[in-house]
Amino acid sequence: MIDLTLAQIADATRGRLILHGDDTAETLVSGAVDTDSRTMTAGGVFVAKPGEQTDGHRFVAGAVRSGAVLAIVEHPVEAPVTQVVVADAVQALADLARDVVARVRAAGRLQIVGITGSNGKTTTKNLLARILQDEGETVAPIASYNNEVGAPLTMLRVTHDTRYLVSEFGASAPGAIANLAGLVHPDLAIVLMVGMAHAGGFGGIEATQRAKAELIQAMRPGGTAVLNVDDARVAAMADVAAEQDAAVRWFGTGPAADVRATDIEVHAAGTSCTVTVGDESRRLELRVLGAHHVMNALAAIAAATALGVPFGDCVARLETVELAERWRMQPLGSDRVRIINDAYNASPDSMGAALRTLAQITAPGERTVAVLGAMSELGEYAGEEHDRIGELAVRLRIQRIVVVGDAARRLYLAAVAEGSWDSEAVFFPTADDAYEYLLGELREGDRVLVKSSNSAGLRFLGDRLGESFS
Repeated sequence: MIDLTLAQIADATRGRLILHGDDTAETLVSGAVDTDSRTMTAGGVFVAKPGEQTDGHRFVAGAVRSGAVLAIVEHPVEAPVTQVVVADAVQALADLARDVVARVRAAGRLQIVGITGSNGKTTTKNLLARILQDEGETVAPIASYNNEVGAPLTMLRVTHDTRYLVSEFGASAPGAIANLAGLVHPDLAIVLMVGMAHAGGFGGIEATQRAKAELIQAMRPGGTAVLNVDDARVAAMADVAAEQDAAVRWFGTGPAADVRATDIEVHAAGTSCTVTVGDESRRLELRVLGAHHVMNALAAIAAATALGVPFGDCVARLETVELAERWRMQPLGSDRVRIINDAYNASPDSMGAALRTLAQITAPGERTVAVLGAMSELGEYAGEEHDRIGELAVRLRIQRIVVVGDAARRLYLAAVAEGSWDSEAVFFPTADDAYEYLLGELREGDRVLVKSSNSAGLRFLGDRLGESFS
């Protein structure tokens, strides 16, 4: 965090300052802001956030022992540290982020990029950050820091030397993106796609579309909207961009795209395509698996070139990326049994894309094995969407379909009904059960996809399989 006095922090968070020791209202604080006492560093600010399982106020003393010099709390606590008492710690975190980013922006050349979409946010964020980091100091989220806590924590990492802030905005309900993006008002906004992810929380795909458009509405007037021309619901957001007096930069596979991909190929070593920007075309050899990641790369190139990065530099830097993110199409195992661990998150769109990738990269003589768990946050659409994925797995001729967890049972039943029988589709209630089965079932030449939502926990099963067959 930039240097702020205790008084400035109290003012930004609308809090009451309780001084400790030799501190005064003019004492400067510049350490990192965190909500986890275990990762607190010297000179840092600890935000005592109440949680579902525990309460951050219990860990203020531990944060102080780790070096915290200020605690933002909802009530005073017994700890040897200066405290700012606020009405709502999470809101105070957001207010502090807003204040810090505004100060940095006013004093320098900070440019802010916001990213949202039903799928692909984290991969696109990582690809864009890789391009921009060679241009100047770039701050981007760790993992998927895209909610009401993670997004402000990322924003608070900016300094007066930061040239780019890349913020990822996720949401499980209407209004969430508006609140988060409204903290910083991005100069450039990327909308990747509108799909069924979190549809249960939003109340349907039309409501999801409106929620994703909140990012465009939160842009600074005169900015640039980077939109997926292949997704009709995203393309319709051009009208929202016009209301913000924003330019539109299109990416996709059709001729209307300003940044366009053709000749897409998926192979064991990654994904390749020809990218055209204006009159210039270049071959892009991504080491990231999956045709769906081409769209993420196009979005990153469209954003970076809009920010002035030469097209050739974008391609060269993207080709150095070996892994989009842990547990996202992550290659594990060995030449004998190859594991693709893509179980950090799942939606109907990403599940379908991963299954298609598995089918595409499997050579004659190799066997396809899909280890599938539940897709969460689909609400009333959960049953039919799990049915659809079970049917798709069979139609793609996946040779072994291993379904894990009661929440995914309908996927298994749909696969059987579609024609997967004679042990081609099997069901296990727990990941441990599935692991024991797979240890005996997998054989040389198998390609294995592990895919589920985070809540299903199959990412750890993927890790175990990777270690067992390395």
